[in-house]
Amino acid sequence: MTRINRIIDLLEIGQPVYYTSTHNLTYENGKKMAHTWADYIRLDTEHGPFDIAGVDAFIKGLIDGGPTKSGHRMPAVLAELPIDGYDESAVRNNSWMIKQLLARGVHGLILCNAETPGAVRAFIESARYSFQTLGTGDLLGEGRRGNGGQKMASKVWGISVDEYLDKADVWPLNPAGELILGIKMENKRAAVNAEETAKVPGLAFGEWGLRDMSMSYGYKKKPTFPLPKELEEIRVKIWNACKNANLRFLEIVTPDTVTEMIDKGLMFCRAYEPESAEIGRKYTNRSMEW
Repeated sequence: MTRINRIIDLLEIGQPVYYTSTHNLTYENGKKMAHTWADYIRLDTEHGPFDIAGVDAFIKGLIDGGPTKSGHRMPAVLAELPIDGYDESAVRNNSWMIKQLLARGVHGLILCNAETPGAVRAFIESARYSFQTLGTGDLLGEGRRGNGGQKMASKVWGISVDEYLDKADVWPLNPAGELILGIKMENKRAAVNAEETAKVPGLAFGEWGLRDMSMSYGYKKKPTFPLPKELEEIRVKIWNACKNANLRFLEIVTPDTVTEMIDKGLMFCRAYEPESAEIGRKYTNRSMEW
């Protein structure tokens, strides 16, 4: 173990990561999930409550229930934002949510409905301090995260404030960073811009969001596999956009599909049950401690 963020430890040795979700932001649930079968926990603050006190309590439970089997202080936590990335102004005007969640000590964030490069640029800039300049240029401006939250977040990570300020940057753009940022390009408008959106520096992964994309194409209910041709073409387009931009792709896996998806290069796996992760880990010769 060399990282605070377990996701990065695994990705750096070529291992796919598996996640589970919760919107139960209580101390008791945090303590219960401290030894989750998953590699990281997605906080559903998109549709669940945007409860900052609840996030504090949940993370305290994770720490008190830890460490993990792998020796990490707690499982990595990524929060899915209630902001929609319709355009740059939508994200700029709601960037306070990004700062609040990072101050709680989460290890990363997910932006839904990421429709434009401008929206994603605002998302990444809001998560970075101004002195972290790797990758800034034509596609990415100066960071806009301000002073104040680092004291609380450093306590969660179990490091000094100075160390936190060094490490609280986006990986893999900053190889020493510990924050993971991902986007969901999950509607028709996002699909149009997917190639350019995925190129904005500072992202770690992208996904296409089957349910939202299906609704965007007029499907009231989620289609079953094999997907209708129009949806499969969009799925392939967005996955290719991520590959071309060196982003990992996130997709749902089942016990029947997990090995096939790993063979295709999938690195972020949404597993609804532990069995999918168990099969995948065995397939990639991953030790049980990890």
